[in-house]
Amino acid sequence: MAVADQPRTEKPGRSPEVVARAERGKAARAAVPRTTHGEWTPPAGRRDPIELLQEQAADRVQELLPIRYGRMLNSAFAFYRGAAYLMAADLAGEPRTGLDVQLCGDAHLSNFGAFAAPDRRLIFTLNDFDETLAGPFEWDLKRLVASFAVAGRDRGFDAKQRQKVNMTVTRSYREAMHGFAAMGTLELWYARIELDEIALMGAAHVTSKQQKRFEKNLDKTRSKDSMRAFAKLTTVVDGRARFVSEPPLLTPVEELVGSDRRAELDAYVRKVLSGYGRTLPSDRRRLLGRFRYADAARKVVGVGSVGTRAWVLLLLGRDGGDPLILQFKEAQASVLEPFLGRSEFDHHGRRVVEGQRLMQAASDILLGWVRTPDFEGVPRDFYVRQLWDSKGSALVEQMEPNIMALYAQLCGRALAKAHARSGDSIAIAAYLGKSTRLDRALSDFAEAYADQNERDHRALAEAVASGRIEARTDV
Repeated sequence: MAVADQPRTEKPGRSPEVVARAERGKAARAAVPRTTHGEWTPPAGRRDPIELLQEQAADRVQELLPIRYGRMLNSAFAFYRGAAYLMAADLAGEPRTGLDVQLCGDAHLSNFGAFAAPDRRLIFTLNDFDETLAGPFEWDLKRLVASFAVAGRDRGFDAKQRQKVNMTVTRSYREAMHGFAAMGTLELWYARIELDEIALMGAAHVTSKQQKRFEKNLDKTRSKDSMRAFAKLTTVVDGRARFVSEPPLLTPVEELVGSDRRAELDAYVRKVLSGYGRTLPSDRRRLLGRFRYADAARKVVGVGSVGTRAWVLLLLGRDGGDPLILQFKEAQASVLEPFLGRSEFDHHGRRVVEGQRLMQAASDILLGWVRTPDFEGVPRDFYVRQLWDSKGSALVEQMEPNIMALYAQLCGRALAKAHARSGDSIAIAAYLGKSTRLDRALSDFAEAYADQNERDHRALAEAVASGRIEARTDV
């Protein structure tokens, strides 16, 4: 029988396999109704948030923790950025859909942004994967929507404005997931959001002043590369490029271990670079081999990451004006692991890198990992990337309601794309449905969780005031 003559029992493109996957999503909806996600009440016996923060920080650089707490103290939104562990503990007791994906683990709105893909075009995507782990898709989505509720309050938006933004996140995620579910496998894998597309999308919805601000930020993003980092972070000492000394935020390695150990340190760093290089494809190893090590420094980064061991390494290519600055960032166990189980990888640097490669349409060409003893001889896991590779972030502190709504649309779409690459987009799309039921539920959840975040932020302020926690707000 010719193919054209075979009887059809399904619509074109709706094979039995596709139908079965959609039915799985609908079954999950029956088990965990979408309205369930709109509920949030702190459970009886909820752990002390300060205790959880201290537990998470037990293996961090203790002298840097006051900086972390000082940054979190700055606002409820800053607190939220550093409280991924608290939210994971809260979500652990909630019903789960069972529709698992590779989670970002900390999908708040400031962990999205732009960077240059290998073809040097700017793309928009998730850009932080320290907590990545497999788990239920709704954990990332809830953290994202709640971050907009917290940020909206920080910007002084009223309840109606916040609801519009909150619902836009889920609507965008839902609609994008339906689109990805209809794509071919390779088409989905190659899909990406380019900054040029964003500029066209926003042009009809922003004022001329907002457009100029976007273009200025875009120009800044394009120029944020190793040359700019080289100009900002280094100086010339005795004819050689060295990192500037700005402790505690940027501390040259010699100030930490002593200048008398310079030769020992140089040999150690070259060994670390060699170990990292072995995790790169052969062509990237060849590229790395064209650079020589010049200097290293400890650099404090982010909010929630403060206290993890983070280093920057200056490498030079053909001459002293041809820099490459790499960031070696410690990867500890994901905050999700106590609640979702251990990673399949026993190396947390590899866990981060593999998660990033799975979720991003394109990743840093020098993304890799290494395990090495620290200066006390304790083995530590790191992942490695270029410090700045045309990396840009949204100016949340300047967003008006219309801009935040546009940004919510982008983040929802980018998260859906990341989840669709690793999870079952057809099952998730079927669970989401086409109504606004989940949009409204998660908007309600986001506002309720923003209340919880404010209570936890006040708890931190009280802990600082009582002397239980030390915080530095001057750096």
